[in-house]
Amino acid sequence: MAYVFIQVFPEMAEVQEAFSDHDGLLIALEHQAYLIALIGLCLFYGLEKLIKSARQNEQQAEHKRLTAFGVHLASFAIYNGLIGYLLVHREEPDLTGLLFYALAIGLHFLVNDFGLRKHHQQRYHHYGRWILACSIVVGWLIGLMTAIHELLIHGLFAFLAGSIILNVLKEELPDERKSRFLPFMGGVIVFAGLAYLQ
Repeated sequence: MAYVFIQVFPEMAEVQEAFSDHDGLLIALEHQAYLIALIGLCLFYGLEKLIKSARQNEQQAEHKRLTAFGVHLASFAIYNGLIGYLLVHREEPDLTGLLFYALAIGLHFLVNDFGLRKHHQQRYHHYGRWILACSIVVGWLIGLMTAIHELLIHGLFAFLAGSIILNVLKEELPDERKSRFLPFMGGVIVFAGLAYLQ
């Protein structure tokens, strides 16, 4: 949560400023970066609802369960690949910022891993986790080998920011996990402190 509020939101403001400085791309709309983030949040939310509804039917055929797992895995592979890609195209490539980003995203990946393992169990454990780990590296390699327009990179960041916000709210603040307020606040304070020290 601290990463989203202290790092992602200010970067979204910078992305919006970059969009505002250019003519032509979504120029008829205001707040383009936030609209793209909203699209990212809505798309991943829609995929989550689709997957949950497919899992809720206990009597469904095995191929439908495999399809739900495949959609979930593919969406997170794209998500992880996008994180790897944008790692190469960061606005501030300094070592301290990179380490802070790696810590925040690494913890985020751990939480996502826990959620996927809980939902898909053996399938995820046997090969899903390896596919998601490889997708980060593939995204990073694509980032090293390709150069795209700055505005497209900003759009990808905005889209990713929306999906990160959804995943943070969905996986890191769920009622059913009996989360506790004091450890939550401790984590927020420590992480916010680290963000201001960088």
